[in-house]
Amino acid sequence: MKFAWIDIRSVPLDRREAVVDAAIHARVDAILDSGTATLAKLPATVKRVLVADTGPDRPPADAGADGDLTVLYEVADTDQLGSLRARHRKGKGKGKGEGEGGGTGGAGVAALVNVLDDPTLTLACDAARALPHTVVQFRDPTKIPLEIVIAAADTSPGQLICKADSLEEAQVIVDVLEKGSEGVLLAPRDADEVFALVEMLRTRTPDLSLDTLTVDGIEHLGLGDRVCIDTCSHFEEDEGMLVGSYAHGFVLCCSETHPLPYMPTRPFRINAGALHSYVLGQDNRTNYLSELTSGAPVLAVGADGRTRRVVVGRIKLESRPLLGISATSTDGVRVNLIVQDDWHVRVLGPGGSVLNVTELKPGDQLLGHVATDKRHVGWPVGEFCVEK
Repeated sequence: MKFAWIDIRSVPLDRREAVVDAAIHARVDAILDSGTATLAKLPATVKRVLVADTGPDRPPADAGADGDLTVLYEVADTDQLGSLRARHRKGKGKGKGEGEGGGTGGAGVAALVNVLDDPTLTLACDAARALPHTVVQFRDPTKIPLEIVIAAADTSPGQLICKADSLEEAQVIVDVLEKGSEGVLLAPRDADEVFALVEMLRTRTPDLSLDTLTVDGIEHLGLGDRVCIDTCSHFEEDEGMLVGSYAHGFVLCCSETHPLPYMPTRPFRINAGALHSYVLGQDNRTNYLSELTSGAPVLAVGADGRTRRVVVGRIKLESRPLLGISATSTDGVRVNLIVQDDWHVRVLGPGGSVLNVTELKPGDQLLGHVATDKRHVGWPVGEFCVEK
C-alpha cells in the first residue's frame, strides 16, 4: 500500500486541529511541520517530520535529542547530499537519543530535492539511493523526471515520496511507471482532503475467486448487437473480463492477445458480448456493456483470479450474428453469455486455456465467477430479484 505524508504548514489555524485529527485517524504515515510544538503531541502511530530551516550540515535548534523525530533538509547540491549521507551513516547502529537514523542530536534524516534541471534530477536519484527517505518535487508538469527517479530508486531500501499539489496530481503520481513513488506528500486544504488522499492510496483491486463452469449447450441466435471493449492497456495472455447476461454469473472472456488467422492481434481488446450484458468492474459493481464510454474504468481479470483496473479507450457496438452459451457452476448456478457467433471469439478455461466459442460443446469447462448479490444500477443490493 502507498502511504501519505501530510504537510500542515500551510493549513489555516482554524482548520489545523481538524486536519491533524483526520491524519491521525486515517493512519497517515507522517505529519510535517516547521516547528515541534504540534509534532510533540502526536501519537507514536504517526511519524513526526520537522522541516528544517537550516542546511544539512547542522540540525535545527529545536530538533533536540528525540530519536523518533525525522528532520527533512532541503538538499541543493552534491556537497549537501554528502553531508546528509555522512550523518545518516554515522548514526547507523546507535540507540535512540544517540543518533539513531543518522542525525546529530538523535533525529533521523530525510532529503527534500527540488528538481529543476538535469543536475538536480541526478541529485534526486542519488538521494533516493542513499537515504531512508527522499522527498522530490518537480517544477515542470511532465512526469518523465519522476519516472527516472522511480527507476533509479527501484532497488534501494529507502522510500521515495513525491510532492503533489492536488488530489488529481496525486492520482497521476501513484500510476507513474505502473508503481509510482512509495509515498505522496500533500498540503491539504481541509480534513476531507486527508481522508480522500488516504482512500485513494488504499484503493486496490482484490483477487477474485473464480469458478469452473460446465457448458450445458450453445445456441445460434441470429443477428444482434455486440460490443468490443478497446482498452488503454495491453492484456496478458491469460487475462480477460468477466461478462454475463445475469448479475449472479459471469464467464471470463478472452482478450485478442493470441494470434488469429486473417487479422492481426489486438491485445488491448475484449470481444465481450451482446450489448445488454453485464461486465464486472471495481468495488463489486457492474456496468452494462452498452453504457461503457471512453475513460470508464473496467476490471481486467486473470485466470488465477488476480485483477487490475484498466481504462476504456472506446467501445465498438456493431450488428453481428450472436451465439448463446449456457453453463452451470459446481454449485448449480446457471450462467449465460451471449457473444458474437464467430470462431475467433474466445473464452478462457481452467489453467488459462483458450477456447473458441463456436467449438464449445456440452461438458466443456470454462472459467467464470458466481456472485450472490442482486443488482440495482450496478450496485449490489439485498432485495428480491429473479433473472432468467
